[in-house]
Amino acid sequence: MHVLVVFCHPRRESFTGALLDGFVAGLAEADHEVELADLYREGFDPRFRAEDYAQFRSEPMPEEIVAEQRRLDRADALAFVFPVWWWSFPAMLKGWIDRVWSEGWAYNFTADRSKGLLRDRPTVLLGSAATRAATYRKYGYDEAMRIQLEIGTLGYCGLHEVATHLFYEVDTNAEARREHLIRARTIGRTFLSQPVEQASPP
Repeated sequence: MHVLVVFCHPRRESFTGALLDGFVAGLAEADHEVELADLYREGFDPRFRAEDYAQFRSEPMPEEIVAEQRRLDRADALAFVFPVWWWSFPAMLKGWIDRVWSEGWAYNFTADRSKGLLRDRPTVLLGSAATRAATYRKYGYDEAMRIQLEIGTLGYCGLHEVATHLFYEVDTNAEARREHLIRARTIGRTFLSQPVEQASPP
């Protein structure tokens, strides 16, 4: 299968970058084709600009946005690899969605009913987190992220086969980091060979 992997981190040599490498290695072991969208290295501009309002007037979108949409259209599966900042996507990734997942292409909005337009396909989120899993559970951050990202963003646009995997304590726990890299590779190798389910905390 053709997998579009969207990577968002300002430092390619970060631990998030290592998670990406492990995940992509797992995809390769399962004979999947990978297309990498490295938002920082590609210089994507996440700022929503005046010309992006074309989507709300049924006018042609900027060519750079159309090119990103074509990448999504040709993918059989989607993956997002990112650091968790303020319990959500980084601003760069949020801006990519703001601009690329446009009205009339990703969703239709009316006062009565909204409809997701994206073709449903397996989607996985891999987020590196500095905080402990217990803290996420205590304050409900993991569930808040699941609702916001899986339902409010991806599900709203028609993607329902979504699983979120958070990798905790990446800055302070060396043993956890080793286990995370193994886990990321396993996810890459297996996530397209079995039904997508909501991930449980490790």
